[in-house]
Amino acid sequence: MTVQDIRTFNRFYTNVIGALDYSRQLYAPYTLTESRVLYELAHSPRTDAADLRTELSLDAGYLSRILNKFEESGLIERTASTEDPRRRHVTLTGRGRETAALLAERANESVGALLATVPPDDRPRLSEAMRTVRELLSDGRPPRREDVILREPGPGDLGWIVARNAAVYSAEYGWNADYEGLVARIVADFAEDHDPHLERVWIAELDGRPVGCVMCVRDEAPATARLRLLLVEPEARGLGVGDRLTRAVIDFARGVGYRDLVLWTNDVLAAARRIYQRHGFVLVAEKPHRSFGKDLNGQDWRLDLHGGAQE
Repeated sequence: MTVQDIRTFNRFYTNVIGALDYSRQLYAPYTLTESRVLYELAHSPRTDAADLRTELSLDAGYLSRILNKFEESGLIERTASTEDPRRRHVTLTGRGRETAALLAERANESVGALLATVPPDDRPRLSEAMRTVRELLSDGRPPRREDVILREPGPGDLGWIVARNAAVYSAEYGWNADYEGLVARIVADFAEDHDPHLERVWIAELDGRPVGCVMCVRDEAPATARLRLLLVEPEARGLGVGDRLTRAVIDFARGVGYRDLVLWTNDVLAAARRIYQRHGFVLVAEKPHRSFGKDLNGQDWRLDLHGGAQE
C-alpha cells in the first residue's frame, strides 16, 4: 500500500458520504465539523471546551467561533468549570439536544440509504473490512472512555439485549433460561407498547458494536420511572460505561418530570450496586428468593430525583 492508495480512498469515501457538502446532505445549516461538535456534546462524557478541542484536533480559534455560533443560536450554554474556573464547561440546551437528535436521525437515514445499495450477503464483509481499517490505524491503542458512544437502539439491538443478558449472566452467575425469558418479556413489552416521551433505551457502542445497554420505563407507582436491564460487556468494563448509562437514565427521568427512579437487583451484582450507590440510590428493601436456578437476595433501590444534586 502507498500514500496515494490511502489518499485515493479518502477522496472516494468523502465523496460517497457527501463530506464536502454536508449541510446539503443533511438539509441543515451546519458543516461536517459543526455537526461533529454537536455530536460530541450529545455523546461525550467530557464537555469542556479544552477537551473538545483535544478530542477533535481543532484549532482553538476555529472551535471558539463554532461555539459562539451555537451559543448565539441557543444550542449551548457555557459556564465556568467548578473544578477549574479557567476551563469552560459546555452543555447542550433543550434546543441543542433536539438539533443534535435531528442531525443524527438524518445522518442515519443517509447512511441507511447508502447501505441499502449493498447486497445483504455482502454487508458482513463490509463490516469486517471497516473494523479492520479501524484496528490497523488505531496503532493498537486500548479503547478510551471517549471512544464509547450512547445511542438509540437500531434494528436488531433489542434482540441483542436479550441474547447478551442471557449469555453474560449465565457465564458469570450460572443463571438459567428463566432469566432469558424474563428479559425477553421486558424487551417485548417495550417494543410493542412504550411512550417515547417517557420511556427510552440506550445502547453503548464501542468501535461499531454494542457493548452495553439500559432501559428507562414507567413504573406502576405514580410519577415513578424504573431503571431496567443495565448491562456492560466484560470487554468494555473499566471505561465508565455503567456510570454513563445510569447517568443517562437519571438525566432523562429527571428531565421528563419523574419524581422517583427505582430499580430491582440482586446482591450478587456487586459492581452494579456500587454504580447505583455512587449515583445516590438508596436501598429500601430486600428479600431472599429462588429465581433463575439460584438462591438469591433481591433488593429494591430508590433515587429521589428532586432531592438535590447527585454525583
